[in-house]
Amino acid sequence: MSRDLLLKERWELLVKKLSVQFADGDPMELDAIIYLVGVQELGQYHRTFKKEEKLNLMHIAICRLLEPYGYYEFDFFDEEGWPHYTIKEELPALKSGEQSVLMKEAIVGYFLEKEYIN
Repeated sequence: MSRDLLLKERWELLVKKLSVQFADGDPMELDAIIYLVGVQELGQYHRTFKKEEKLNLMHIAICRLLEPYGYYEFDFFDEEGWPHYTIKEELPALKSGEQSVLMKEAIVGYFLEKEYIN
């Protein structure tokens, strides 16, 4: 099976599973899944986040998701438990479609690592 086809199948499985668990079956979009990864990484599940915190959660998620690719490195947790990352390598200039594929690949890898999907 080609890598692209495997990624597509895993992505569809992941979206379906997350959508049932978190969105009453309504298909979740990429940004919503990135947000979920941020909440997972922060570990503060049962609280309401302010708008700025939601943006920070998405930033945490992107850093964590792109860490295995060498773009970010975990640095420390602050006094409130928020993870901080440092930039190791600037992201290359990618077209929108390429960004989407990279993020989907990173998200699938993350959920494989967490054994949420296989």
